[in-house]
Amino acid sequence: MQENIAVKLSDISKQYNNEMILKNFSMKFIKNKITVLLGPSGCGKTTLLNIISGIDKNYSGEVLLNVKEVSYIFQEYRLIPWLTVYENVDFVLKSYMEKDERNKVIIKYLKLVNLYEHKNKYPGELSGGMQRRVAIARAFAYKSELLLMDEPFVGLDKDLKQKIIKEFLQLWKYDKRTIILVTHDMDEANSMGDDIIDFKTL
Repeated sequence: MQENIAVKLSDISKQYNNEMILKNFSMKFIKNKITVLLGPSGCGKTTLLNIISGIDKNYSGEVLLNVKEVSYIFQEYRLIPWLTVYENVDFVLKSYMEKDERNKVIIKYLKLVNLYEHKNKYPGELSGGMQRRVAIARAFAYKSELLLMDEPFVGLDKDLKQKIIKEFLQLWKYDKRTIILVTHDMDEANSMGDDIIDFKTL
């Protein structure tokens, strides 16, 4: 596989309840680019992320990954409610990083998403937008080369969404990696995507 390719999908097909969700889908995803999968609910976007991540193994075709680690930001925040903001980020780093190094990394990313002052709060004390920022900081703190994002800004009002997208892009420019992002929102796709794959045209 070419060095600049992060993910190569060949003839991916997926059937669910006798309905063909994906049929012979092939695609190459370029390293350090943001590729947006655009389309309405139920067209196979999230299914494709689950196949790439390895969550869903019940498909036909071939997935080749030219990356070492993968992070996944789900549509739900999936923060651990009994851990603080700081501890939620720390949780994903403990298995491979010493405490002093973890502390530096956590502080850096919490500052980048403007949450350092809230590091000792619990998820239940945060707004939806702040919880989303924690999920983003946690995903970036974990040194993955591929970041999968499933409707990461859904449910946020327009102004807050634009603010968080701006912060996210600043963070990505600071710490580039390959991103595959799922959305149904054309404005979101246009503001974030280097490449946009419209599932309605497939």
